[in-house]
Amino acid sequence: MKKVIVLLLIYSAFGCKPEPKTIAEIDYLKFSENILDYRITPKDSVDKSGLMFSDQGAWFAYSLPKTNRSLIGFSGPFLMTQDNGNWSSGILSGILLTTGHHNDNLLSLKEDLVEQSSSSSHLHRKFQNEKLKLEQSLVFLSGHTALQKVIITNISDDTILVRANIQGGISNIGIELSNENNKIKLTSKNSEAVGYIDTLNKIERIDILDENRFYGIQLESSFLEPNESKEIIISQTFIFPEYYWEKEKALIERVDFDSVLKARKQEKNNQLKSLIDNRKSQFLDTKYAEVLAKAQLTLQNNWRVPAGEIEHEGLFPSYHYKWFNGFWSWDSWKHAVGLSYYDLRLAKEQVKLMLKFQNDDGFVADCVYRDTTIEAHNYRDTKPPLSAWAVAKIYEKDKDLEFVKYMYPKLKKYHYWWYNKRDHDQDGLCEYGSTDGTLIAAKWESGMDNAIRFDDSKILKNEEGAYSLDQESVDLNAYLYAEKLFLSQLSEALNLNDASQYKSEAESLKVKIQTQFYDENDGWFYDTNLEGTQFIKGEGSEGWTALWANAATQEQAAAVKNKMMNPDKFYTKVPFQTMSADHEKFDPLKGYWRGPNWLDQAYFGVKGLRNYGFNKEADKATIQILEGAEGLLGKGKSIRENYHPLTGEGLHAQNFSWSAAHVIMLLMNETND
Repeated sequence: MKKVIVLLLIYSAFGCKPEPKTIAEIDYLKFSENILDYRITPKDSVDKSGLMFSDQGAWFAYSLPKTNRSLIGFSGPFLMTQDNGNWSSGILSGILLTTGHHNDNLLSLKEDLVEQSSSSSHLHRKFQNEKLKLEQSLVFLSGHTALQKVIITNISDDTILVRANIQGGISNIGIELSNENNKIKLTSKNSEAVGYIDTLNKIERIDILDENRFYGIQLESSFLEPNESKEIIISQTFIFPEYYWEKEKALIERVDFDSVLKARKQEKNNQLKSLIDNRKSQFLDTKYAEVLAKAQLTLQNNWRVPAGEIEHEGLFPSYHYKWFNGFWSWDSWKHAVGLSYYDLRLAKEQVKLMLKFQNDDGFVADCVYRDTTIEAHNYRDTKPPLSAWAVAKIYEKDKDLEFVKYMYPKLKKYHYWWYNKRDHDQDGLCEYGSTDGTLIAAKWESGMDNAIRFDDSKILKNEEGAYSLDQESVDLNAYLYAEKLFLSQLSEALNLNDASQYKSEAESLKVKIQTQFYDENDGWFYDTNLEGTQFIKGEGSEGWTALWANAATQEQAAAVKNKMMNPDKFYTKVPFQTMSADHEKFDPLKGYWRGPNWLDQAYFGVKGLRNYGFNKEADKATIQILEGAEGLLGKGKSIRENYHPLTGEGLHAQNFSWSAAHVIMLLMNETND
C-alpha cells in the first residue's frame, strides 16, 4: 500500500493530470487559511518569537516576513538540521528585480505588498504596482526540498526590461557557501546535512562573496511585453547523508511546480476532510473545523523524516522550544492516536520510532534524538504505558494485521517489564521509578515531573538498574489496566491465546484500583504508600485516570465527576487542570504540573466522563476547554504546551504536538463513545 501511495504522489508531481476536484473537496482547505500567523522577520539566528511552516517531515521551515527587507522572499529557512535550530538567514533566497541603466527597483516591498497568506499546503505572497504584478508561492516537494515559484506579470501598456537576481546571505552559524556545478552548496561545520540552492531558469553568472557567506545568481535578462509573464523557480534542499542528493537533484530537474502544489492541496484537503467530516455532531460549528485545521497544521510543522539515530518518521513535541527537538515515548503514543484520525501511515511510523529504542528486557527509552552529540538519549527512565492504546486505536481505523503483528511482541514485552522492574513488593501494583536510582528521573517517569504527590517520595532499590518510588500510583496502574484490555483485543485479532490471561489480570487489577486507591470519604482516587494503607492526599488529575481506563465503579465515577464539575476545584475557566484550584500548593504560573491545564489530562477527564455516561458534562467541559484556552479557537495564535486554568493564558512552549493531538481527540467521533 505504501508503494502505491508514493507512486501516486510522484505521478501527480510530474505533471500527469489527476481527476478534476469537486468544489466540496476543495472547500476543506479554507479552514486552514491563515489559521496560524507565520509572520516573523528574525532579529538573529536563534529568534523563536514567531511561527514557522514546514511539511513532508522536513528538518527546515519558513515564515512570512513581518518587516520590509530589500529582497522579495520568505523568512528563513529555519534549520532544525543545525544544533537545536538556527535561522539560516533573514531571507536565504530572495528576488531582486531591477530595470533600466541605473538598475532601478521594479517593486517597492513596503508599498507594493498586497497580501501574505498561508494554508496547510503552502505559503503565498503577492505584490503589485502600476507596472508589475508578482506572485510568489512556497511548497515542499519532499522532506528534503522546498520549491519557490515567482510569477512576474507586466500589467502596464509598455514593454519592460526585467533583470532578476536571486541572492541571499548566511548567518554566522558555521555554514559556508560555494559554487558547485552552477548550484549554491551549503556546507556546515555543525551538521551532516548539506544544502543546495538552484533554479530551473537560465543563469548568466553566479557570485560567492563576503568570505563565502553571500551569493548572487544573475538570471538571464528579458523583456516583458504587456500582459506577458515570466516564471522563476527556486529550489532549496537540505539533505542528510542517509539520502541521495543525485536522486533528489533528478527529481528537482524534472519537477512541475503546479503539479506539486496541486498534489499538496489534495493531500491536505483529504486530511482536513477526514477530521472535519468526522466530528461529533454537537461540534459542527465552523470554529471547531478551524481548530481542527490548527491542530493538523501544528502536528505537520513538528513532523520529521528519519535522520541520524532516528529510523522512523515522528513528531517533535515542539520545534519552537530548543529542548523539545527530540522524540518522547508517551508524547509519541499520544501523537499517534491524534494522527490516526487522518494519517494512519504517519501514526504507525510514530509508534515504530520509539519501539526501535526498546531494550531486550522490554524497557523503552524516555526520549531520543537525531544527533546525540547535541543531546544524549535518556535511558534513565521510561514514560507511562500508553503504547498499546495507540496501536489499538490505529488498528481500530484500518484493521492492519501486519502492523499489529509487528508491534504486538514489543507491546507485550513492555507491558510486563513494568511488573518485572517496577513492582517493589510484588503485589501486582506498580510504581514509577528510574534505572539510575535517582529520585528526579523517577518523577520524570510519571510524566508529571513535580506533581505534589511526589513531594515526599523516596527511592527504593528493586535490583541493579531498577528502582521504584515508595508509593503506588493510581494513574500508572489505571494505564496498565487499560493496556491489558487493549492487549487482549490485539491478541484476539491475531488469533493468539493470550486474551484470557490479560482479561483475568485486568479483573484482578480493577478490584485493587477500586479498593486501594479510592477514598470513599473524599470521593477521589489517590496514590498510596506501598502497603496501600495510607493515601497521599492532594486532588490531582491522576484522580480521573481510573475513569478514562474504565476501572472505576459507577458510584465512584459519579463522585469523581462531582468534584471535576465543581468550579472551586476543577471546573475552572479551562477545566480539568492538573490539581484542584483550592489546594494551598496550586500555582499555575510556577507549578508546571501543580496547576496548569495540560490538554492531555483534560482529554482523559472528558473521556472518563463519557465512559460513564456523563455526556452532558463532557460536552459542557469540552466547550469550556476550547473557549477558555486563550488563542485555541480563532486564527493566528499557536496551540500551547499548557494553559492557566483561571485566566486561560497560554503557557510554556508554543506549537505543542500532544495538545494538538488531544484537541483532535476531544472533537472526533469514536467507535466506543
